[in-house]
Amino acid sequence: MIDAAVMQVCHIAKGRLVEGSDLKYGPPHARFATPALNLGELVWSRQEPGPAFDTPLEDILDILSETGRWLERDPEGLVAQALEHAISNNPLNPKVMRSSYALMPKVFDRERLMCQLENELGGADRVEGWYPVTNLISGRSARMRAFPSRILHIIAGNAPGVAAVSIARGAITKSVNLIKLPSNDLFTAPAILRAISAVAPNHPLAQSFSAAYWRGGDAKVESLLMRPQFFDKLAAWGGDATLRSAKNYISPGFELVAFDPKTSISLVGNHAFSSDDFLMEAADRAAADVTLLDQMACASTRYIFVEGDQQQVDRFAERLHQSMPVDRLLASVEGAAVPSHLRDEIDGLKAMSNYYRIWGDYSGRGMVIRSEEPVDFYPEFRVVNVIPVSSLGDAVQYVNVATQTVSIYPQSSKLALRDALISAGAQRVCKLGESGGMEAGLAHDGFLPLSRLVRWVNDEG
Repeated sequence: MIDAAVMQVCHIAKGRLVEGSDLKYGPPHARFATPALNLGELVWSRQEPGPAFDTPLEDILDILSETGRWLERDPEGLVAQALEHAISNNPLNPKVMRSSYALMPKVFDRERLMCQLENELGGADRVEGWYPVTNLISGRSARMRAFPSRILHIIAGNAPGVAAVSIARGAITKSVNLIKLPSNDLFTAPAILRAISAVAPNHPLAQSFSAAYWRGGDAKVESLLMRPQFFDKLAAWGGDATLRSAKNYISPGFELVAFDPKTSISLVGNHAFSSDDFLMEAADRAAADVTLLDQMACASTRYIFVEGDQQQVDRFAERLHQSMPVDRLLASVEGAAVPSHLRDEIDGLKAMSNYYRIWGDYSGRGMVIRSEEPVDFYPEFRVVNVIPVSSLGDAVQYVNVATQTVSIYPQSSKLALRDALISAGAQRVCKLGESGGMEAGLAHDGFLPLSRLVRWVNDEG
């Protein structure tokens, strides 16, 4: 008998819906049940091509475009149901979750997908079939193909867009894809895959996807799945523990494509203090970067380096604090309350008022900490650390390979600093206030995802 208090999570096996409550997981207040895990149903044999390997790209783009429209209409209520479950099971503010779901259909827009193919692979013909290479030094003829891969996706659950982006990438590369569902987003990927099956029942594209939940790090499952017998690539999102566990299975023929955990920062030049209008503009833009997805995204700013003396920086910090509790498209007025482990760290700073100044409280509306050097704990839950610097160039020393986005004010400073920031390890520079505007078709975490997710192969002579 199914327990109504336990959330029912479905699996997808090669496009087919699988329901059941054989296995139960989660703490008492958030129990969920899944079907039994049948690994043989979730993978594809190497003895035959993947279902969509030779499917015309135009067909795939048509289906994905219609899938986006289907998700907007939600004729069967699947998206609404997934959203309801996601809200109850994810730390993101419900308003932010609704906005994220509303933006999700755009991931499947034809123009966006073509932009990715052009910029990341060099053209749609790269995945459509064998294309000629004519400029070889030897003068020999040759052809290349961005061949579809067999991909195991370990996706992050901090934002529902990760599931949508992973499915879109797997689809336009014609790959076969097994998605491991994250415990904090069990419903988004199955809803999208059910939409594809509704739009194109039994189509090779639908048959190219499976999705299932198992407890992360379960060696009994992962030692069987994570091997080149079944997959070419492990596309892994997540924290340090997730990636360290995944790396244990990497071997010849089984490549890790890692979307590593990252930290993002902002730089604010002295130009912000030229007038009250400039100061308000800089503070509002910085607040947008800090509160992006309630500071749960890798692109969310956690440290801000401000060019100025302490008095000027305190003026900026105060304006920043005032600008944080604002209703934005992907930010709520008030996020989750600051948890106890962060409170303990911040309470310790309050006792050292000669070195630290703090604006805000633990309600989740936002806190700003001004310090002489970056604090030695991880700012999150809408807590941001502001550090004075005599020159924006001084902030480069705090950039490393774990720095994803550096948002900069004013624009002229971005142009002057970008090479030094990238050399130090940063992967993306943008204007202050635009951390959340990551474009499809550009590099992600220092590489072109589609180019890494396919297998580049040759036919020579």
